[in-house]
Amino acid sequence: MTGHGCQVMERRLILVKHSHPQVDPDVTAAEWRLSDVGKARCLALADLLRSYNVEALVASPEPKAIETAELVGERLGLSVEVVGGLQEHDRGNVSFYESHDEFKEVVKRLFERPDELVMGRETAVQARTRFAKALDDVLANHSTGNIAVVTHGTVISLYIGQVAGVGAYDLWGRLGLPSFTVLSLPDLRLVETVESIE
Repeated sequence: MTGHGCQVMERRLILVKHSHPQVDPDVTAAEWRLSDVGKARCLALADLLRSYNVEALVASPEPKAIETAELVGERLGLSVEVVGGLQEHDRGNVSFYESHDEFKEVVKRLFERPDELVMGRETAVQARTRFAKALDDVLANHSTGNIAVVTHGTVISLYIGQVAGVGAYDLWGRLGLPSFTVLSLPDLRLVETVESIE
């Protein structure tokens, strides 16, 4: 059985894509904070996560991820642990894309050419490797209970594409703000994807 309401003995790793940010073209996306809509969606996110009995709540160092985690944590009575290495693919040197279609095309090339420096300061492989190491450290520090990690769409998709064998770019395109994927531990089998939370 799968689904967020059933009681299972396996542990769960829940990879949460942060909530909706306030887009500011004058600063890098890594500095964006949540919009009012994004903050409101965190309440529904927390209510969905409640059924997983999350015992540890971890966040990327980026403000939008920390804010998402803090709002979820307030609702679930959990403190937030911020862990380096869980941040998004490093594109701090990339200008804001006015066209979302153009941005999607560049990201598609990133997924298609994982060993090439397509955009930003990391290849897809470098971003995935960094993220996987940070996740390994989180799992080593939390050896019991279910863990929710609030992070970012590209690194989630790159990671799940590798460990679960799903199409990474397709997953990237489906993950809303916020959304989450659920993996079983320790085998990292993809159990569930919740693509959008309004």
